[in-house]
Amino acid sequence: MERENNSSAIPAVSFDEFASTSYEQWREAAEAALKGAPFDKKLLSKTYEGITIQPIYTRQSSEEFRQRLTFPGAKDFLRGTNAAGYIAQPWAIAQASDAVLPEEANAIIKKELSKGANAVAFGPQLILETLEDAEALFDGIDLSIYPLNLYAGESAYALLALIKAYADKKGIDSAKLSGCVGADPAGSLAATGKIANSIEQLLAQLSTALKWSLNNAPQLKTIYIQGSVYHNGGANAVQEVAACMSSAIAYIEALLKDGYKINDIAKTIRFEFSLGANFFMEIAKIRAARLIWAQIIKAYGGNDEAAKISIAASTSSFTSTVYDPYVNILRSTTQAFSGVVGGVDALQVKPFDEAVRPSDELSRRIARNIQVMMQNEFNLLSPVDPAGGSWYIETLTGQLAEAIWAAMQKIEADGGIFAVLQAGTLQDQIAATLNERFNKLATRVDKAVGTNMYANMLEEKLQGSCECDKQQAARKAAAAKHAALYNKADIDKALTNIDKCIGSAVKAIAAGATVNDIAAKLSGAGLSVKEIPAHRWTEQFETLRSRTEAYKAANGKDIKVFLANMGPIPQHKARADFSTGFMEVAGFEVLKNDGFATVDEAAAAAKASGADVTIICSTDDTYPEIVPALATQIKAACPAMKIIVAGAPAPEFKDAWIKVGVDDFIHVKANCLKILSKIQEARGIC
Repeated sequence: MERENNSSAIPAVSFDEFASTSYEQWREAAEAALKGAPFDKKLLSKTYEGITIQPIYTRQSSEEFRQRLTFPGAKDFLRGTNAAGYIAQPWAIAQASDAVLPEEANAIIKKELSKGANAVAFGPQLILETLEDAEALFDGIDLSIYPLNLYAGESAYALLALIKAYADKKGIDSAKLSGCVGADPAGSLAATGKIANSIEQLLAQLSTALKWSLNNAPQLKTIYIQGSVYHNGGANAVQEVAACMSSAIAYIEALLKDGYKINDIAKTIRFEFSLGANFFMEIAKIRAARLIWAQIIKAYGGNDEAAKISIAASTSSFTSTVYDPYVNILRSTTQAFSGVVGGVDALQVKPFDEAVRPSDELSRRIARNIQVMMQNEFNLLSPVDPAGGSWYIETLTGQLAEAIWAAMQKIEADGGIFAVLQAGTLQDQIAATLNERFNKLATRVDKAVGTNMYANMLEEKLQGSCECDKQQAARKAAAAKHAALYNKADIDKALTNIDKCIGSAVKAIAAGATVNDIAAKLSGAGLSVKEIPAHRWTEQFETLRSRTEAYKAANGKDIKVFLANMGPIPQHKARADFSTGFMEVAGFEVLKNDGFATVDEAAAAAKASGADVTIICSTDDTYPEIVPALATQIKAACPAMKIIVAGAPAPEFKDAWIKVGVDDFIHVKANCLKILSKIQEARGIC
């Protein structure tokens, strides 16, 4: 029997019956739902970049940003530098080894490459001094296949010479080297507060490195601009990208004066950005950076290929925490996702235990597999610019790009990146942002799960490891072996002309010179400025809790907090739970109970508890009767005991309660870090 064709029975879908809703209508409904609370205060929020986030975005929100009409791979490359996105060229999985010794780093990188990574990357702690070190480091790794992703500090001169000497010894065609072995003089100056050479000398070394790469390794980039320097100092997205773009402008200007073409200069530059906690802001940051770079290069007369930015990103060290470290896996996953959605070219996911110790097999595997799963299981290679067309992200990208451009222009008006670093203005601006971050974390406006909120009192801390003695012994033996292989007179002779070209430095390496020998030979009049020290946003709370742990270890007891819960459970539970979470942030032991019917019972229990602190927990309506009587009794019996009231006091009661013994008040707007620190100080912990 033939199946009846019922397709005609399905009506055409139409939305004509639904009336369109305007922004004004939505806002009117939202204001009604707020029941008199101010719309701007409740539904608008301002980011660290100074951008006001709206509660809703419409087509009209992004109307002024013309880039929304472009296609990926076209125009200003806002939507990506490749029309086919990751389908044509997946992002590189560049998991850096944090090993110190070359042999250990080699084993780690080979494991990474065998399990899904496809770029060779090492952390700054790696000791890479001699040709023997390079042989140990790259043993079994085909540098003609895998791109390099190495930051060389203030100068790449010596490191490039070492890699070239290694390639020559192993018969590797340097023209097949790819990736980036790059320097960032401005970033190095900002991070350490000093450089061993003058700015002019370092710019000259950039020029020499570019000349060498054009002639010997045209696929290898030699400038690696470090956004993480500013990010880890606390910078917001505007400050990070503006500083990086101004650094690029300084290098472009210097290289143009040396006679290089803008297209050759642009293709030797790679940017490195850190991916922070604000998911949508990080997507917008990557997209805005692409747009701004294209505008800069085209302003210098560069072609479309030169205007395609190269971005390597890493998940944030700034947001990595010591306590509840497994939450770092979630943080790095969302951060990596934002980088992929934004369109990075290479990505590193930091191991979850990086704030505590060198990574181990498990933490490296988890970090690597986050990327492997994104590419192979989550199919994130398929969408091309998945954020494109989002009214929110397109608007945010446009606003961020405008703010970055303005900040960059201000740096240029003040003399450029080196001038503002010497003046200290950029450092001061970033320090101000860092302090704002610390303040918002202290008052718990910003929340770090497991640290300033929802502390895990049962966690067993990860144990750090240090093999410094072993490493020092290994390096001492390696130095002695190296010295026995070469003649010092030959080395000194080979070092005489290394400042002329990298080829001379290559010969010096082959004769036995070390990276330090070359760096020392090239060093001249150095420069010192105020540094931008690396921080982590939770470090103050981690210090707070570690002081409690040290106190417990030394004295065999905790700081104890007694909850004076008044009345039945429904009356005190909300504030008792809040108080418990508040105090556990510092690792204090909280003594709980089901409540007391009378003030006398609560006072007696507080005294018997032997606690250092008592928190009165009840309701605003009952406090006027309970607080004065209970505080008076407790202070009379235990003068040293701190008394805290859970909840913000009514203005008419605050002074009177303080007079009868209340020491502080905890509530959602209280400075958690300050209050807990005061409790520690009262017990002699500092």
